[in-house]
Amino acid sequence: HVPFFILPTLPAPVVAAPPRPNIVFILMDDLGATDLTCCGSKYYRTPHLDRLASQGMRFTQAYAACPVCSPTRAAILTGKNPTRIGLTDWIPGSRNRIDRRLLNNEFLQQLPLEEVTLAEIFASAGYATASIGKWHLGGEGFSPHDQGFQVALAGVARGGVNSHFAPFLRDSAQLPGLESVPDGEYLADRLTEEAEKFIDANASRPFFLYLPHYSVHTPIQGPKALADDYRQNVTPANLQKNPIYAAMIENMDNNVARILKKLDDHQIADNTIVIFTSDNGGLATIEGPNTPATNNAPFREGKGYLYEGGLRVPLLIRWPSVIKPASICSAPVVSYDFLPTLAEICGLSIPENIDGVSIRPLLEGNPSLPRETLYWHYPHYGNQGGQPGAAIRDGDFKLIEFYETGRRELFNVASDVGEGTNLTDREPELVRTLVEKLDAWRKSLHAEMPKPNPDYSPVVQADDGVVTLPARRADVHGIMLRYEPLPHKNTVGYWVRPDDWVSWEFHLRSPGEYDVEILQGCGNGSGGSTIELRIGDKA
Repeated sequence: HVPFFILPTLPAPVVAAPPRPNIVFILMDDLGATDLTCCGSKYYRTPHLDRLASQGMRFTQAYAACPVCSPTRAAILTGKNPTRIGLTDWIPGSRNRIDRRLLNNEFLQQLPLEEVTLAEIFASAGYATASIGKWHLGGEGFSPHDQGFQVALAGVARGGVNSHFAPFLRDSAQLPGLESVPDGEYLADRLTEEAEKFIDANASRPFFLYLPHYSVHTPIQGPKALADDYRQNVTPANLQKNPIYAAMIENMDNNVARILKKLDDHQIADNTIVIFTSDNGGLATIEGPNTPATNNAPFREGKGYLYEGGLRVPLLIRWPSVIKPASICSAPVVSYDFLPTLAEICGLSIPENIDGVSIRPLLEGNPSLPRETLYWHYPHYGNQGGQPGAAIRDGDFKLIEFYETGRRELFNVASDVGEGTNLTDREPELVRTLVEKLDAWRKSLHAEMPKPNPDYSPVVQADDGVVTLPARRADVHGIMLRYEPLPHKNTVGYWVRPDDWVSWEFHLRSPGEYDVEILQGCGNGSGGSTIELRIGDKA
């Protein structure tokens, strides 16, 4: 006899799919790469952001897609390099001037509706979406509402406010949704309150909260009590010493803490990815009252420049149960990586023809990405003094090409983060290779190059007969020599090689004999230097 058994058929166990994570994306305006304590600041106090870094991952080589705001914001929302979009400067951009050799490139004045945004991707997947804060990507017809955000507050076409204390705009203009804010209320505090309301209303469903603050952009205005406290801590040895800007940063830190607490209150922090970053480097030049805002050392220059101080930004990401706490990632990442990363994590479709790559492998602990090269094309004059140009970073090397003169500078940004040693004369083959890559990339995107200014007029002799040739107007020739625009400098510095030289163009109304006055500051070891002056063919 063979035993025969009949067993009941049991259904296979059902494993619930993990809930889709919420996204909180906090974007600061003009926050420098070293403006957080966890990123090296010895002056600003950011305990809550430091705690966020300790709970997640801090990136040491995060780049903005552009050294100014609007293009980076477009890159974040679309996953595309600003050059591909055709939006390459802050909106509306600066005017052309007769003392500049090139015309500023024309560019889009809004993010095209044809572009697929993060908000549209999330909304189509059932997420609640909100943009609360600065927009700066177009006005009527191109607002956050038109680009996939169901809730949109405080976003307008312009890029800044007249005051961080209400009323925020002049001439009875209002930030949409903030019309009833009482006079004197601080803008960052109100934006956080509105973000808290959005989280309260959507805590039970997946949401994408885009919180782009107007802070720490000019006007530099912070809570008085905090600024007074920071004034007591200014030391000559600290390059960061603006107490009002410091107050803005501590207020920013406190407002981030409120958002994190709200996630804890609703017990959704473990299922929420929090991203904190900036749109470009810190403002390190004089641009209005209470500026310069900060100092980006050890990085060179700041907002508006293609040097590291203008492109490097802080980046913190917290993703509980995935990112190892207190992780530090040194792989280069860039603004247009956010869209493919978040779409992949949330299982959403990724648009075609984008430039970003998913950095999920980095978040999961892998040390690098297969991508080697990053590109920038900025065919505009920056308000801060930056010149039209392009940059390419390939591995550890970065090449900058300036469109006015064709000058090129090559740096090893792994060993020379301050970009102080120009390697063009030592690495001619590498320069040639990087220039070829940069040219090919520009051609592939049909990048528009700036055109000569037909009205260009160099320095003109004043009515009193004086011809003034300022350092900022000099054409720099050579390897080490460079114009230093940082506050209280305005000089041509690093003049350590006899073969380096500078030149100016100027027009004389009256021929004759002229006295020449040269203002030279003698640093260590430069006493007794010989200066050769040539005007035309005379020396």
